[in-house]
Amino acid sequence: MTQTVVIAIGGNSLISDNDHCTVADQFTAAAQTCEHIATMLQGGDIRLVVTHGNGPQVGFILRRSEIAAPELHMVPLDSCVADTQGALGYHLQCALHNEFKTRGMQRTAATVVTQVLVDAQDPAFKAPNKPIGSFMSAEQAEQHRVQDGWQLMEDSGRGWRRVVASPAPKAVLELGVIQTLLAAGVVVVACGGGGIAVVEDQAGHLHGAQAVIDKDFASALLAVQLKADLLVISTAVEKVCLDYGKPTQRSLDTITLAQAKQYILEGHFKPGSMLPKLQAVVAFLENGGREAIVTDPSHLGAALAGRGGTHIIP
Repeated sequence: MTQTVVIAIGGNSLISDNDHCTVADQFTAAAQTCEHIATMLQGGDIRLVVTHGNGPQVGFILRRSEIAAPELHMVPLDSCVADTQGALGYHLQCALHNEFKTRGMQRTAATVVTQVLVDAQDPAFKAPNKPIGSFMSAEQAEQHRVQDGWQLMEDSGRGWRRVVASPAPKAVLELGVIQTLLAAGVVVVACGGGGIAVVEDQAGHLHGAQAVIDKDFASALLAVQLKADLLVISTAVEKVCLDYGKPTQRSLDTITLAQAKQYILEGHFKPGSMLPKLQAVVAFLENGGREAIVTDPSHLGAALAGRGGTHIIP
């Protein structure tokens, strides 16, 4: 039976560490992840959408803009997200093409530059809290505050960073295109970086928002809108753990939606790490999803076969 699956791959799948950040390094990391995705596809009849993060890459674009500022314009945040969707989508679809060719699989991949609608009145716009870009001194921060209207915050004693809104995603606007490609058997790369955040005016016209959308929340929304059978969130660990990093650490094999919500309330998961992933899983299951899996890239195939990862069920 055909399954519709959305898999969200994290930043660790595209940049392995701080010493391997070049474009060539990123392509190599993407190719390694695509090996695991191809293995997963060989395990059954799957209609697959791949979503991905883009935090470091957006930071690189903003840093280049800062360095070039005396001569060139700054790149708006919505354009940064669009740029990374194109570049990282190219890496993934090229790597998938090569993997399919090597394995003799009659599949193809395509990237959809994806806009995601957010509410212009979302409270997040009044309280930006998502750090992006590079660290800067207090003097540089003040200069950007005055000249560019940026909002900034001191980040963990390491310097000042720009902060932007991270509103909740409301609708994936290219949903119909994604559905058409899936029906044709295409592996679709979509909602890169959580999607390009756009708002709608009274005339129904779209405008880019200076915001970033959480990739896992956007992936869960896309999975709901596609009526997907399965949401897979790929991260740095094979299984979700309670008391992570403590002597009492223990991994989870299968848990229910109610248990996931209870563990969130008990504070087992860190913001910016495992917490948004479990919150995205909860949103997916509460809106009709049948199952979610959290695991690392190398265990994707085994997890889909029920032999690895953490499975969350309604």
